[in-house]
Amino acid sequence: MTERRAERTRTTKETDISVAVVIDGEGTNRIETGLPFFDHMLDQLGRHGGMDLTVSARGDLDVDGHHTVEDTAILLGETFRAALGDKVGVRRFASGLFPLDEALIEVSLDLSGRPFLVYDVPFGEVLPLGSPPFNPEMAEHFFRSFVDAANITLHVNRRAGTNTHHVIEATFKGVARCIRDAVRVEGTALPSTKGTL
Repeated sequence: MTERRAERTRTTKETDISVAVVIDGEGTNRIETGLPFFDHMLDQLGRHGGMDLTVSARGDLDVDGHHTVEDTAILLGETFRAALGDKVGVRRFASGLFPLDEALIEVSLDLSGRPFLVYDVPFGEVLPLGSPPFNPEMAEHFFRSFVDAANITLHVNRRAGTNTHHVIEATFKGVARCIRDAVRVEGTALPSTKGTL
């Protein structure tokens, strides 16, 4: 099997980002975005997704973390899609329930070639996480931008949870585990009656 990997860069007036993805990795990551909580979440994505991720992002954190999170998600999605290649033989679908203490997140994923996100993860009081702060509302924006760029379908629902950190971390871990399952090669055919994904 050809090694599934890709590298991409993205530079705007607001951010300068480089990303490398190895789909069939060991969960070894080098991540530096300037937002420690976001780094922690991206590490969960790579580690539990079985991918090797390298992410370097410099953004206008003096404004806030929005542009850094959004542009990282876009580039990560584009790079993931490129690394995945033609998707021949992949399992395609994955779903599950993922706990972290009191939090329980339901995730369903399809490497469909059609970007669509359903994200129902309400919070109580929204408190910034880390320093510089990561706005918890940006978790949804991250996944929306990632899904659009990766051309995948993703449903995320909060079944339980009161701790914002736990809820977001369970979400990233759950998505990671579904990615790990869905990208697994288990055949030689493209898993689509349309003949394309």
